[in-house]
Amino acid sequence: MSGAVIIGAGPGIGQAVARRFAREGMPITLIARSGQTLRAVAGEVARNAASHGVPIVTLQADSTDRAELDAALDRAVGEHGVPEVAVYNAALVRADELGEFSVREHMEAWAVNVVGALNAAARLAPAMAARGRGTFLVTGGMPEPKPQYVSLSLGKAGVRTLVALLDQQYGSSGVHVASVTVDGPVAPGTDFDPDDIAEHYWQLHTQPRHLWDRETLHAGRSSGARS
Repeated sequence: MSGAVIIGAGPGIGQAVARRFAREGMPITLIARSGQTLRAVAGEVARNAASHGVPIVTLQADSTDRAELDAALDRAVGEHGVPEVAVYNAALVRADELGEFSVREHMEAWAVNVVGALNAAARLAPAMAARGRGTFLVTGGMPEPKPQYVSLSLGKAGVRTLVALLDQQYGSSGVHVASVTVDGPVAPGTDFDPDDIAEHYWQLHTQPRHLWDRETLHAGRSSGARS
């Protein structure tokens, strides 16, 4: 059975999304740069998914290293087939004001926030399109740019453009491309609880094709989600 691939499988949204899809009986592949992070997240997902008996694969790769990422995604496909859903959740969140970062620092942020997602889509979306179905989701943010987070604001704007480009190229072939825009700091027990946010990913994945959204906004529990 094809499953879910989570790139940037950290202890917040990534872990929560993996748990949400595992609950539906989908095999899970976790990809992260840190082996320690992978072990911790896999342990949490396994404990929550034990009753569902889903296999969990962990693969270590840096999302900014295309060769590493391609190799990890190829292994994921080898384990469970072309995924039903791929989630790009990697991000470099650093405060910076206009002119504060060097060119190198901006390039590093752009590589994580946008180019990694582009490369992941380039590896997976054509195979999803050839099959005639699939979901490619990216974690977004910054519905409005913030001058104290210049690089992140630019990156999240880039995510929206990337989602639009991928939808134009692969949407007609049955690939649902969308972003989940999170408008606040993620923390358990708050309006931005990762388990609440993870529900948006499942809802986007299961949306009927004629109702596909390209973006869902999580602005807190009380406000609900807007597309």
